[in-house]
Amino acid sequence: MEEGYIKFGCFWEKTDPLPEEDTAEINEFRQRLHNLGLIGQYPDGIGYGNISIRLSQDIFLITGSATGGIKQLTNNHFTLVKSFDFTRNELHCSGPVQASSESLTHAAIYESQPQASAVIHIHHLPTWKKWLNLLPTTDPKIEYGSPEMALAIQQIIFESSATSGIIIMSGHREGVIAYGENIQQAFDLILLHLEK
Repeated sequence: MEEGYIKFGCFWEKTDPLPEEDTAEINEFRQRLHNLGLIGQYPDGIGYGNISIRLSQDIFLITGSATGGIKQLTNNHFTLVKSFDFTRNELHCSGPVQASSESLTHAAIYESQPQASAVIHIHHLPTWKKWLNLLPTTDPKIEYGSPEMALAIQQIIFESSATSGIIIMSGHREGVIAYGENIQQAFDLILLHLEK
């Protein structure tokens, strides 16, 4: 498993963190997901899971790279993705940390679904197994964090035209993505489909 490693060209401008009031809502939901074990860290030290919210058409706030294992995040653990290019496999971000390794997947959802304002990526094997190929599922040959994954996610959203939904990442064992018109909706979708 290669989770936690950035596979795209990341042009990062290190800056001061956003004010805590700007990260409070996303951090609240990230904490709830971490408490449920849906965002976290494997015994080998590799982190998993991330969460983002859209701030404007092309700008979104996302958890930083390698933050999955941190029990409680602060505003020092979030960054802004300001632009992205799938064909070049790159993005530009600014903040105290580099953007998550799944940032291009989040960007693909925001670009293809204008009403989506939040994306949650969790790892949960029972849920992944239960819904594999029952809910919209990516091709098993497509790896996480790749331009192909971004395009596959976009294709699924274009075909469904849904403003919220769940996508199973077949080639990314345990990986499940939810998106919604707000962060509560995306979180509720995760809980609705969670296999105990």
